[in-house]
Parts: sequence; C-alpha cells; structure tokens
Amino acid sequence: MARIFVLEDNKQSREALKNMLCHISADITVDTAADLAKARLLLHSTVSFDLFLLDVNLVKEDREDSSGLVFAEEIRSIIKYEFTPVVMITSVAALEIEAFRKIHCYQYILKPYSEDEVKAVVKKVLSHVRAEEKPYIIVKKDGINYKILCEEIVYCRAIPRGICLYLKGEKMEVPYLSIRQLMDKLPKQEFFQCHRMFAVNKAYVKYYDLVNQIIQVEGYQEGIDIGVTYKTEVRRLLNE
Repeated sequence: MARIFVLEDNKQSREALKNMLCHISADITVDTAADLAKARLLLHSTVSFDLFLLDVNLVKEDREDSSGLVFAEEIRSIIKYEFTPVVMITSVAALEIEAFRKIHCYQYILKPYSEDEVKAVVKKVLSHVRAEEKPYIIVKKDGINYKILCEEIVYCRAIPRGICLYLKGEKMEVPYLSIRQLMDKLPKQEFFQCHRMFAVNKAYVKYYDLVNQIIQVEGYQEGIDIGVTYKTEVRRLLNE
C-alpha cells in the first residue's frame, strides 16, 4: 500500500492527477488538497504519507507565488517526513532548481504534465520507498537528524547524558536519549534489554553466558553485562 498527498489548487488538474495516480495501482490511495489550509489539516492528521506531489504556485494571479515550496519546508520540519520523497509540480523549472535543493526535492514534473511522465516518476519513487521500508530510527546529534537502519545497530550502551550506539563498523554517541527511550523506538521483536545500561540486537548475539553473566556479540570483543533483574528475560530468549 502507498498513500500519496497531492496539493494542487486547480480542480481540473487535481482530479486529472488523482485519476492518473489511481490508475497506476489499486494499492495506491490519494489524498488531495486545494489550498494550504486543507493541506495543513491533512499533514497533521493521523494518516502517514509515502509521497508528496506539490504544485509550486497556488496563487495563479501571482506569478511570484511559491506557496508549494513554503509547504514543502513545513513537511521537512516534521521528523517522520524528513526523508519522504517530495515531487514538485511547476511550469518554470529553471526558476525553482535552487529552492528544490533546499527542501531536498526528489524530482519535479513540468506542467502541462503527461500521464506517461507522472506514472514514470511515481513508479520510480515508490520503488525506492518500498526498498527502504526496513525499520529505522531517527536520532539527533549536533542539531542534525540521522536516519539509522535498525539492522545496523549491534547493541547500545548508556553513557553520561546519553547513549552510545554500537553500529556495524562504527560507534555513535547520541546525547539526551536514554536506553528506555531508545527501546520505545526500536522493534520489540528484534531488540531486548539485558541490563539497565545495555540493549542488544538479537541478530548479532554470538552466545549467552549465564554463569559469568555476559553476552558476546559479533564485531565487538568486549562482553555485555547481564543484569540480575534481566536474567529471567535472557533465559527466556535462550529457550525460544
């Protein structure tokens, strides 16, 4: 399933675009907005979108209007949409190239658009979206948001005022995040807490040593402590 957001003020163009998108696949759902007010209601609703198609100019009487780009920046300010594909719809591409880079626009579609072009762009974008559906977390460090695939995390350790992520081949310290908060972000079926200071990815466990109360993981020599109150949970994992 894929959900596409369309912001287009012209009713005829909006309906035509929606029909084109729905003809691509029965698994596509399209939500449309004719203005920024409706667009903002949709953006902050309970549904999530996989792709945004935004008309740059929503006030046709004003050739300098760039309301669509303003809305694209609002989309990017929401963490869950920081990496979601945005495709701009414009009639003058050269004018907006620099602005497109600013909001990390995936691509643009020129007006008047053709059905073949729309289908080709959307199919390409959605193929990338599906390829990136692996679970991930977003963490903030030095004012920058980082997208990290969960499968890249070997284990995590609490440090003063934050955590350290032990990834495949590197370590990353993340301030102002606790192990408990991190566990709320991670897939429960893939990670477990073995100590108040440690969380581990099951896929990387080499062996559990309940006698010495340590866990050994791939890629790292140091053992990970098993806390007394977590031994029962670790023993349960051994019996799965």
